[in-house]
Amino acid sequence: MSVSTHISKLRKKHQQLSRKVEQVQRSPGSNDQEIVMLKKQKLRIKEEILRLSS
Repeated sequence: MSVSTHISKLRKKHQQLSRKVEQVQRSPGSNDQEIVMLKKQKLRIKEEILRLSS
C-alpha cells in the first residue's frame, strides 16, 4: 500500500469518526466516555496523517 493510499484511508476513517461523534452527541443520554474515546481515535488518526504527510 502506498503512503498516499494509506493517507486517503486514514482521512476517510477520520471523517467516519467525525460523523459518529456528532451522532453520539445528538443522541439522548449520550455516553461521555464513548465520545472521549472516539475523539481520541480521531486525534491519533489526525496525528498519523500529519506525520505521513510531512
